Amino acid sequence: MTTMRAERSAALMHGILEELQRYSAGGPGVTRLLYADEWAAAQQYLSERMAALGLAVRCDRVGNVYGRIEGTREAAPAVLTGSHIDTVRSGGAYDGAYGIAAGVAALDYLQRTYGPPVRPLEVVSFCEEEGSRFPLSYWGSGNVVGAYDVSEAPRHIDFAGVSMEDAMRRAGCGLDDQAPPARGDIGVFVEAHIEQGVTLERMNLDIGVVTAIVGQKRYIVKLIGEANHAGTTPMGMRRDPCAGAAEMIAALERMALEAGDPLVATVGRMELSPNTPNVIPGAVTFTIDVRHADGEALDRFGEALAETIHTIAERRGLGVELSLWVDTRPAPMHPKLYSALERICSEQGLSSRLMVSGAGHDAQMLQQVCPSAMIFVPSRLGVSHSPDEYSTPEALENGLQVLIAILYELAYEERLP
Repeated sequence: MTTMRAERSAALMHGILEELQRYSAGGPGVTRLLYADEWAAAQQYLSERMAALGLAVRCDRVGNVYGRIEGTREAAPAVLTGSHIDTVRSGGAYDGAYGIAAGVAALDYLQRTYGPPVRPLEVVSFCEEEGSRFPLSYWGSGNVVGAYDVSEAPRHIDFAGVSMEDAMRRAGCGLDDQAPPARGDIGVFVEAHIEQGVTLERMNLDIGVVTAIVGQKRYIVKLIGEANHAGTTPMGMRRDPCAGAAEMIAALERMALEAGDPLVATVGRMELSPNTPNVIPGAVTFTIDVRHADGEALDRFGEALAETIHTIAERRGLGVELSLWVDTRPAPMHPKLYSALERICSEQGLSSRLMVSGAGHDAQMLQQVCPSAMIFVPSRLGVSHSPDEYSTPEALENGLQVLIAILYELAYEERLP
């Protein structure tokens, strides 16, 4: 990249990242949940920013926002980049947002430097990936590839009892005159992302080139016991779902340790009812997140986990509802794409390594319909999903440089897999 244009692209990327931090529900870090007011404001900001740069902007029915540069070859499948706009609660400023900011900056650089591409170039801000509000993940990219349908929205309810349909309508989405999200015209997808792990930093490497993304199973466990007085109910006469949950969580940890790396299992959320210090809970709800790079191993662990939960519940006299609300398979990235990324890093003097992503990403949905790839940049101390999430400006700019190079090859030179 020429120095002047490189500086403008880097400044544009950093500016978008900084601006997006403003759209948050408050508290530590960034909280931008699907269809919340701050989510809608952030998508509106991105729409206006893309339009000001000369991109053709559109928003589909679920709220995915696209910026497009038309190609000179009529009806050619698009080269797409981008990531997701939503965050976890009290998350960081880079997860998802970096891929969008880098994508906008990359398209701006390519259009200013080379003019129209042969294939259409697009950047997308997917409406949702995290699963932080409703009991599903990848709602944005999942609708694009046909894994979900907008008609499912009424049956998804958040923890406050709000249906996705109502939230969607309040945010100005879900309208019949908006474009349906499913697409069949995407030729290739490349996602830039922070690593969310410590490998690149500890190995002092510039770029991670993703070869595959782990599969995930996410469960909601609801245990029903008997609420009663904490002082007058003998220990041997209790049906305490909190004690049952504690036993299940301890068993989960033991099973995961026995299974060994790379399997990981996490309980990330728990709610007690009535959640009062002097009352034995009547119900407990908690989540379980299990991940593995091997689909068969993930399935076996899920089966053993379900059996363990039901066995403990039966022994303790507890009712149990176990629902599997995310079940994604391990997703391989395209070998020709990640080989091209390795080559680009070498040509640009950037150190890199092939790696498996332990976190889920929109690329695992897109790879179902088109060749896909991911570029990782280092995360300080491996911290993510936290207000302390941070990647240095240099690291972010290295990723932008690689993204621009691969998009040029794909859209201008048509070096497609």
